[in-house]
Amino acid sequence: MHAGRLITVEGLDGAGKSTLVEGLAAVLADRGRPVEVLREPGGVELSERLRELVKDPAMTVHPRAEALIYAAARAELVCERVLPALEEGRWVLLDRFVDSSLAYQGAGRGMGVEQVAAINAFATGGLVADRTLLLRIEPEERRRRLAVRGEQADRLEREPEAFFAAIADAYEELAAAEPGRFTVLEATCSPAELVAAALAALEPLLAAPPHAGGQALA
Repeated sequence: MHAGRLITVEGLDGAGKSTLVEGLAAVLADRGRPVEVLREPGGVELSERLRELVKDPAMTVHPRAEALIYAAARAELVCERVLPALEEGRWVLLDRFVDSSLAYQGAGRGMGVEQVAAINAFATGGLVADRTLLLRIEPEERRRRLAVRGEQADRLEREPEAFFAAIADAYEELAAAEPGRFTVLEATCSPAELVAAALAALEPLLAAPPHAGGQALA
């Protein structure tokens, strides 16, 4: 049982996850909520090094190894940063969490959502987000945004469109299966509109007295 809250933000690259996290963090801080902003993979030294490996276009990584690398990076982040923050009563805003692996490796790589869920339950000690905000984006808009960035594509971003279509479908299925945890937001909204919609989804948590954040799996 934890005093803080774990809020995760999910979606394809280019959907605006980082922008939403930044906007939410600012509003929550203004409301007096202590906030910890983290990203995956990363946030601690081991996880940042694994991030470099798994995203390197020069690397060949088997899908099973890829799933395990992400789970290992997640395990270290949870132990070093996420759980301590929750236990201290902070709200953790996390750019990607277990659902990313379920969508990317479970569906996109064809490793199986249940199998990937199992290794991540072990990696996180069964930690589940209090709320998950899923940014929905059309493939054309995603490609346009990534082109505007002008950044070199990493190893995963170089995959064909069918890969990302499978991921997008998986996200929709995950959201439909857990409507109490997920809120789907349209990525085409303005940053201000997205923050407002996200706050509306979080209002029950904001209104409730602090208790038992960061749910645990049975």
